[in-house]
Amino acid sequence: MTDAIATRTTCPYCGVGCGIRASVGPGGAVAIAGDPTHPANFGRLCSKGAALGETMSLDGRLLHPEIAGARATWDTALDLVAARFREAIAAHGPDSVAFYVSGQILTEDYYAANKLMKGFIGSANIDTNSRLCMASSVAGHKRAFGSDTVPGCYEDLECADLVVLVGSNLAWCHPVLFQRLAAAREARGTKVVVIDPRVTPTTEIADLHLAIRPGADVALFNGLLAHLVAAGHVDRGYVSNHTRGLGEALAVATGVSLGDLARDTDLDPAAIAEFYELFAATPLAVTVYSQGVNQSSAGTDKVNAIINCHLATGRIGKPGMGPFSVTGQPNAMGGRETGGLANMLAAHMELADADHRRIVADFWGAPRLAERPGLKAVDLFRAVGEGRIKALWIMATNPVVSLPDADAVARALETCPFVVVSDVVRETDTTAFADVLLPSAAWGEKDGTVTNSERRISRQRSFLPLPGEARPDWWQFAEVARRLGFGPAFAWTSPVEIFAEYAELTATANDGTRDLDLGAFSHMTREAYDGLEPFQWPRPAGSASSSERFFASGGFYTPDRRARFVPTPYRLPVERPGPGYPFILNTGRLRDQWHTMTRTERSARLMAHAPEPFVVVHPDDAAEAGVAEGDIAELTSRHGRALARVVECRDQARASLFVPMHWTRTHATASRIGAVAGPATDPVSGQPELKHTAAALARYPARWHAFAVSKRRPEIGAMATLAGYATVARVTAGWRLELAGTEDEPHWEALARDLADPGEAPPDVLAYIDTSAGQRRLAVCADGRLAAAIFVSRRPLVMAREWAASMLGVELGNEERWRILAGRPGPGRPERGPVVCACLEVGRNEIIAAVVEGGAATVAAVGACTGASEIGRLLDEARLAKAG
Repeated sequence: MTDAIATRTTCPYCGVGCGIRASVGPGGAVAIAGDPTHPANFGRLCSKGAALGETMSLDGRLLHPEIAGARATWDTALDLVAARFREAIAAHGPDSVAFYVSGQILTEDYYAANKLMKGFIGSANIDTNSRLCMASSVAGHKRAFGSDTVPGCYEDLECADLVVLVGSNLAWCHPVLFQRLAAAREARGTKVVVIDPRVTPTTEIADLHLAIRPGADVALFNGLLAHLVAAGHVDRGYVSNHTRGLGEALAVATGVSLGDLARDTDLDPAAIAEFYELFAATPLAVTVYSQGVNQSSAGTDKVNAIINCHLATGRIGKPGMGPFSVTGQPNAMGGRETGGLANMLAAHMELADADHRRIVADFWGAPRLAERPGLKAVDLFRAVGEGRIKALWIMATNPVVSLPDADAVARALETCPFVVVSDVVRETDTTAFADVLLPSAAWGEKDGTVTNSERRISRQRSFLPLPGEARPDWWQFAEVARRLGFGPAFAWTSPVEIFAEYAELTATANDGTRDLDLGAFSHMTREAYDGLEPFQWPRPAGSASSSERFFASGGFYTPDRRARFVPTPYRLPVERPGPGYPFILNTGRLRDQWHTMTRTERSARLMAHAPEPFVVVHPDDAAEAGVAEGDIAELTSRHGRALARVVECRDQARASLFVPMHWTRTHATASRIGAVAGPATDPVSGQPELKHTAAALARYPARWHAFAVSKRRPEIGAMATLAGYATVARVTAGWRLELAGTEDEPHWEALARDLADPGEAPPDVLAYIDTSAGQRRLAVCADGRLAAAIFVSRRPLVMAREWAASMLGVELGNEERWRILAGRPGPGRPERGPVVCACLEVGRNEIIAAVVEGGAATVAAVGACTGASEIGRLLDEARLAKAG
């Protein structure tokens, strides 16, 4: 709803689904604040959410339809899309076309896409990038519960006495949930166990950190199930009345000694025993899991191994109890609810169920409802490459970056006869392959609903006009449906009509036999939709409130209404280290970035946290591989290669590498880690194993290294002709650029002049050259202000990068000009170092100084001294510096 001050809407980032108040100022600037009334966040925001107002620029937006790179009208573009899809279907059948959509689109968009593809085109070849996020959770839920039901809610984190975090860096990937958990731990002494191969910001609050061998979660939770049974901690009444199959699951889980389990998991036997005893003795226990569980070739078994332990103890569906999958995207749940995955129907109905197919077909009046599952994401793009898909529509996602074996995805799109891409950004790695580009409405412009990880439906409301010719995603699908001859079934004029239709479908022939029921909203008016408050489903007709939890007293959605224990044999990951590829590559997210950075790269303070791609490696492994801190490393696998800056860390497990997933060809020339990641998938869920690829690490043999700052944005394509490694990142007054090359050096003065944004007077060029040392430094001033600077060395540069970037646009006196060439601030002007607290832009060196010089010895004291809120990880380092 909109009041005189702000529009209440929902954050477009992770699956927490935080409420936001957005206000548009007289000049168009957008102010962002947390919504204190929203039940997901109660006013809290993370660094990304707080910076949303900085990402609203129209620079780089796709604002008009294009055909073959030339501007076109909507009618011309949509006519072509419909014609090419129609031709492919006529010649090769409905399974020759496909949609690949995204957890970024709204529930109404998802519903329209699924209705068109599954109900009217007649194929289930529609999948979503959520396949990469939580498909294993979906499959695990369905095997255990008979439905994709998340049993609990966020409040359980605050009611539990024990929270187990498995494969979840909650502090960075779901920061507001982490804040809620940390506050509960402080207030009531909640015990926290973190099961993760890596030391992460989340492990800072752990009472016990189990640095498990990557991929060994099934072995650990099978052992926990066996311990619970042997120690007499099974809830016999719950198991007897509400479940089946404990014996079969136990037969697989038992018979492994503690010593063998320690060998399989790389854990100390005493630590395993401590975890088992703590879980057994703590009835109020919640197990939160995320991508470290899901993104695995055994992801579904991992999910079921966790659920088995909660079913055995009856710890499910009650306050402070239960297994809890936290999703990665803002509307991954809405996609699951509307049938966004290739193996599902809308409204949590099943393609394999004849009764469900009849219900949906009758409700839609569908002429040719799909009868079998379609292609899941990895298989879909493999089919594109094999020529089986003749027409593909990609919406709101960047698979050339985010999918594994990403170079194969690029080759597939290059050969596909017809590719449509709907996006808000003109230049992405995927739009480069589009025959037709369609401009979509972005966050702040579009209107609809999303569902968060606790089944809470919230409104995303528009507070900005549609720019250019951008249109909502649902409208695009409806217009193509009309051109294909299905107009009456897609005659919506607003998203409220779609939501009401979807709500009615959830209630049709339901009567409590399915978990998802929104019947209370099946006749929703525009006024009611505009004022819709966040709510948890189910909300059947006649109900004014919803149930927050499921399954406390059984009532599962299997044929006999009993949950199923699922036997989960421990299997090794598909790819394992060996000769030629001695490392395990693990990919993941950073705190201040989102997916492929099309939004977050617009904020200088978000980019300051990690301005270039990096690989984290143990120092001993680095030495053996011949790389050192600051080097550029080449990562290779059987699938591809990528370049990244080396970061040595003793907390990193031996023989293991971590690389963030975010960098694309629009930000770096050769750093898409998806090109290195392997395409192995879980046999049940189809989710790819993005956490376990066999890889190699070697020094990139650069002959020179350079760092530059500039007022003008460097064109990354042009930089690729100069350097094998090039990355660009936004800073407050311009851009920063990292370069390294194996060929001859570029003409540096010409590059410096090109990077400058000259003023009215001819630019001045200052230079320092030491040929024998291979050093060269240039600064370009326009109208007396720094417009560009370049620093060159034969070795990786050690200099005050953040300070140099902060000098862009600053009027320089003679002393400051020579300071620029030195690459260091003068006395009394300390370099703040890499940004740690993005919200207040507080640097690493400032936090260390607060401890070393200011005597701050607690998190609160450092926060008071610097204003920083993200400081916990640096306190030990700062205290060591003080002691030294």
